[in-house]
Parts: sequence; C-alpha cells; structure tokens
Amino acid sequence: MSEPNATFPATKKGADKPATDWVAEVKSFAWLILAVLAVWSFVAKPFYIPSESMMPTLIKGDRLVVTKYPYGYSYVSPAPFHLLPFIHGRLFGRMPQRGDVVILKPPAEDSDYIKRVVALPGDRIEVRQGVIILNGVPVPRVRLAPAMIPIDANVPCATLAEAGFRKTEADGKDYCELPRYRETLPNGVSYDTIDDGYNPGIPDDYPEITVPDGHVFLMGDNRDESADSRVPEANMGLGGPVPWENLGGRAEFITFSYDGSTQYWNPISWFTALRHGRAGTSLRPQHGR
Repeated sequence: MSEPNATFPATKKGADKPATDWVAEVKSFAWLILAVLAVWSFVAKPFYIPSESMMPTLIKGDRLVVTKYPYGYSYVSPAPFHLLPFIHGRLFGRMPQRGDVVILKPPAEDSDYIKRVVALPGDRIEVRQGVIILNGVPVPRVRLAPAMIPIDANVPCATLAEAGFRKTEADGKDYCELPRYRETLPNGVSYDTIDDGYNPGIPDDYPEITVPDGHVFLMGDNRDESADSRVPEANMGLGGPVPWENLGGRAEFITFSYDGSTQYWNPISWFTALRHGRAGTSLRPQHGR
C-alpha cells in the first residue's frame, strides 16, 4: 500500500524518443537508389514513346516495359544515362530475332530510340519504292483497313505526312485515318506499318547493302516518319546498320498510355488522361498473325 504523500520523479516530455539517425537514413536511401539502378540496368526499365515513328504499333504517350537481359549486356546497359564510351562485345550476348522491337542508343546521339529489327548480320537488304527486299525477295505486305488513331494532344495528326488523313467519324470524334499494311518477315513474324505512298528517294528507296557482322538493320513501323537505318546521321537517322552493342533491350508490353492532357498539379487528370484499351498490349513478335 503506497503512502498518501509519496512523490514520483518528473519525467521530461519526449525524453524517451530516440534521436533520428540521419546517417542511417541517407544510407538506406542510397541503397534504394542503387537497387533501382541495378534493376533498370540488368533486369527491366520503363520507357516512354516520344514520337510518331512506331505508329500504329506504338503511339506517342505510350509507356512500356523494356527488358535488359534478352540480348545480354553491353556498354549501353547501365541506366539511366549513357556514360560509358563504346566498348566492343556483349556479356552473355545473343542476337535479336527479326521483328523484335528494341531500344537502342544511336551511334551519334545520347538519347534512346525505339525501332524494329528487320535484318540481321549477313542479310542483304534493300528498300525499293517502300517495299523491303530481303535477300533478293520482297517482304510480303498486305493492305488492311486504315489505322484509326484517335486525335488528341499527343497525336494531333498535324505533321506534313499525317495532316491529310484527319477524319471525323459518325461518333463525332476526330481520327487520324492512316494507310496500314501488314508485313510478314521470312521467320513468320507479322506486324502493321503505316505507309502513305511512294515518295522517290530516302526513306522509300535504299540501295542494297549486306548487313555487316555484329550489326542489325532497324526500321520504324511508321515508314514515312522514322529516322532509322535508312536515314543519314545528318538527318537524325541511324546512318545504316547499327552495332549490336548499341541495343539496350527488348520492348515487352505497354503498361499504360496518356493522351497528353495530364496536368501535374491536378491528380484527377492523371486518370482522365489515360487511354483505354492499350494497357497490357504485347510487343513481342506475332507469328502467323
């Protein structure tokens, strides 16, 4: 039984609260950053489509996942910046398949491009009046119904090649109604391309070359608006076949897509700007489609 007049020592408010260990906090944050960079460098990383060069497969505003390991690792693998000089060879290197969609570092640029592999080492490739001639054989292509791409802030359908294809449908919405062809490569991979007709000269005509060892020939699916292997470096193109060391990874699938109406200060727009029906779309080659 306690005594009625007993007193207890006063405790200082907050005296038991431990002090923040800022050194440990900084170390934890640094390890987190290193872990993210390791995943981006060796496993997978996100990628944003900034242009029209891969329509109709990919449109500006698409976000996708790129895996880093399918072709092994090279000097461009460390993410997120291209800091290393050109180094020959790849660790665990494997050549891509014809039809793979890949990201790459252009020989004369530090930004990433995204294109499709259409020819491998030893292939003879020519483009004649817009048709790929691979090892002396024209790549089959079939005209399909036009690609109806909704017009929005990211796809305004306003470039010189696109402006003439604007159309308002019965639903009252505006679309970019683009001429679409399905190509099928010798390995059976099919994909859709955009081609608004023959325009003499590059990129619709490209003289025959043989792809050198350790190189790949790349083209965008939007044949009239792609700075790819057909286009000189002086015009922001790839200037011919690209060393396989410059491949950074393989595009796998679309995670989500924005129409360009997002406002950073308005969280509601992060949801209203989402394009429906694009999430989960596979970018792997389709055989016999």
